[in-house]
Amino acid sequence: MATLQFLGATDTVTGSRFLLRSEKNQLLVDCGLFQGPKELRLRNWAAFPRDVGSLKHIVLTHAHLDHTGFFPRLVKEGFQGEVLATPATVDLCGLLWPDAGHLQEEDARFANKQGFSRHKPALPLYTETEAVEALSFLKSIPYLTDHPVSPDLSFFLMTAGHILGSSFVKVTVQENSIPFTILFSGDLGRYDQPIIPDPSSVPEADYLVLESTYGDRLHDSTDPRQALASVIKETAERGGIVIIPSFAVGRTQGLLYILRELEDRGWIPHLPVFVDSPMAVDATAIAMKYPEEHDLDMTEMLRAGVDPLNTRQVHFVRDAESSKALNEQLYPMIVIAASGMATGGRVLHHLVHRLPDPRNTILFVGYQAEGTRGRSLLEGAPAVKIHGQMIPVRARIKSLDSFSAHADWSEILRWLGNFRKAPRLTFLVHGEPAPRRALAERIRRQLKWNVALPTYQEEFQLGTELL
Repeated sequence: MATLQFLGATDTVTGSRFLLRSEKNQLLVDCGLFQGPKELRLRNWAAFPRDVGSLKHIVLTHAHLDHTGFFPRLVKEGFQGEVLATPATVDLCGLLWPDAGHLQEEDARFANKQGFSRHKPALPLYTETEAVEALSFLKSIPYLTDHPVSPDLSFFLMTAGHILGSSFVKVTVQENSIPFTILFSGDLGRYDQPIIPDPSSVPEADYLVLESTYGDRLHDSTDPRQALASVIKETAERGGIVIIPSFAVGRTQGLLYILRELEDRGWIPHLPVFVDSPMAVDATAIAMKYPEEHDLDMTEMLRAGVDPLNTRQVHFVRDAESSKALNEQLYPMIVIAASGMATGGRVLHHLVHRLPDPRNTILFVGYQAEGTRGRSLLEGAPAVKIHGQMIPVRARIKSLDSFSAHADWSEILRWLGNFRKAPRLTFLVHGEPAPRRALAERIRRQLKWNVALPTYQEEFQLGTELL
């Protein structure tokens, strides 16, 4: 009897881990880190609930850490199988995992210095060296090619339109010679976004595991280019600096594309743009490496000899000294730095220096999860704690969720409209409680589908109604 167990991404947007067990094998779809509040992060330290040694196959929907970043820890627990993903996802994991290990080592050192930690001494979940070693388990597979895991279990990948290399995973299970399918959405992308193609249309699946990050919200219908141009012009006229906390993978490249377009249209002044993230610099190079992952507009610009990801005064910052030097500059400029939720990375140093100045703008261009510093700033915190000190918030705090790479509820329903018939059951995951419940109600009311809201570690039997 096939079962599906939800080991993460239930009532939270992080920790995506879904364990599918057939009669002869098992497959883990995603292996993500829990992020946000402490009670969620502590789940990363819990032992994997199944025998890791018996798990031989993992498939990743895309590279973001909430979908992949737990894997180096799983290796420490004894994993010896293979991890399958698109070539671009494999390359991006090569950036993200070592960086995550490095940041965890830095956090452990800071905790020990401050004298507080869960451990005595504080320990990283895994080290940078362990993360590098974990990369050897990765294996690239193409889209739309059937990959057998065992005689009764196979899957293939389709483009998801979320970030470079992102995919839906469609699994086929042979149960008593009767096949059925499970489709895992990963993170569902949006339509008509720069650089990458639209999400693939899927006509049918017996079961659907669907994200619900923006299940209760519509993205701002304002043209995001006009909104971004307005923020930049107003800040520059005040003599201020725009700090954009941004995910290094996906979001930063999209921003560069749009900033170049705004300059070409004359909508913003030609300001210095600093991409202050070694990872974002490398991710930008990877984005150019895979022309088959580009949409038509990006492809045509490259054929015409236009560099779509370069503004007139773009500077890619790698070394720490050049990053620190930016904090001494007082002229108007744009700084794009990770992390996107202001939970770590170089953006924290920029926030320490720029938050107290009312001329500046801190611009969030993506989802801010519960418990993150980004969420606190958006909710109007008068001060935030960074590196052990309280930093007053006097800069303007703005958010443009129209830059999100996650579909909102209308875009989710648009994508679901491609199904020729309803799945037997749709599981909603990867969303906080309110958005998940709201999306469930919309799907039940508008599409008349059966919807389940799985709880942490809950297990469902699949295919029983086919017997």
